[in-house]
Amino acid sequence: MEEARNCGKQLKALNFEFDLVFTSVLNRSIHTAWLILEELGQEWVPVESSWRLNERHYGALIGLNREKMALNHGEEQVRLWRRSYSVTPPPIDESHPYYHEIYNDRRYKVCDVPLDQLPRSESLKDVLERLLPYWNERIAPEVLRGKTILISAHGNSSRALLKHLEGISDEDIINITLPTGVPILLELDENLHAVGPHQFLGDQEAIQAAIKKVEDQGKVKRAGK
Repeated sequence: MEEARNCGKQLKALNFEFDLVFTSVLNRSIHTAWLILEELGQEWVPVESSWRLNERHYGALIGLNREKMALNHGEEQVRLWRRSYSVTPPPIDESHPYYHEIYNDRRYKVCDVPLDQLPRSESLKDVLERLLPYWNERIAPEVLRGKTILISAHGNSSRALLKHLEGISDEDIINITLPTGVPILLELDENLHAVGPHQFLGDQEAIQAAIKKVEDQGKVKRAGK
């Protein structure tokens, strides 16, 4: 959680004041929001959680070592599974060691998705399709009211939202990498169009190193590296 605290410190140094926070229903998203608000001294800010901001469902790939996947399936296939817009990983089934843990989780009996509609696997396109209704119906109206919003989401739900707001093409989204624990600023106009490209806030050299670390996941380690 050190990354979350550092994120909060960065936002505090830039004097950010938030009116509303949105998270997924996954623990790391919720904990990150709590720690950021604690660092900001804004613990009282309302927090809302939605399944629609959850991380992408990687299907049968959940829990697998990315380097081993690259050895077994090739780096390009793993890159397509992880980074492309429309390629969906193989679906999870009941033989998967995490299947029952996921589909018996009590949070999915009380959150904003019927249990029988939980996906078995998702592409980034699928993530955007389930995220957009929440953006359009819940978050966007708050932005239009002039609220400053913090979204504590995940790598792929954040990529999907940026794709929509910045108009990033299906082909170019594969090259968009978001490092963990780095605040991203996106300013929107009155039509909810991005005023400019998203900005990473913080030490840019450290941010580029973090981006490379994410991009190197799913690659086969070679001797001498």
